[in-house]
Amino acid sequence: MKLRPLDDRVVIKQIEAQEKTSGGILLPDTAKEKPQIGKVVAIGPGKLLDSGKRSKIAVKKNDKVIYAKYIGSEVEVDGTEYVILKESDILGIIEK
Repeated sequence: MKLRPLDDRVVIKQIEAQEKTSGGILLPDTAKEKPQIGKVVAIGPGKLLDSGKRSKIAVKKNDKVIYAKYIGSEVEVDGTEYVILKESDILGIIEK
């Protein structure tokens, strides 16, 4: 199954949460904080403007991004979890 977002929505695959702290303490699943970093796997065509044209989306597939903490909708497709959110909820792109 392929997931295709609409308008200015972006599909992100979350990067796994850290399993231990910087001090070396192992964290149980319940104590792991959800990461706010993910990889863009799909983008919509852009928001429909009043002029009838679509706005350009600033992120592209495979970009590593940081997004707002409690934003988006979590979905599961073929056993893989994704977050679908609006482009405006993306705070930045992580560049190498």
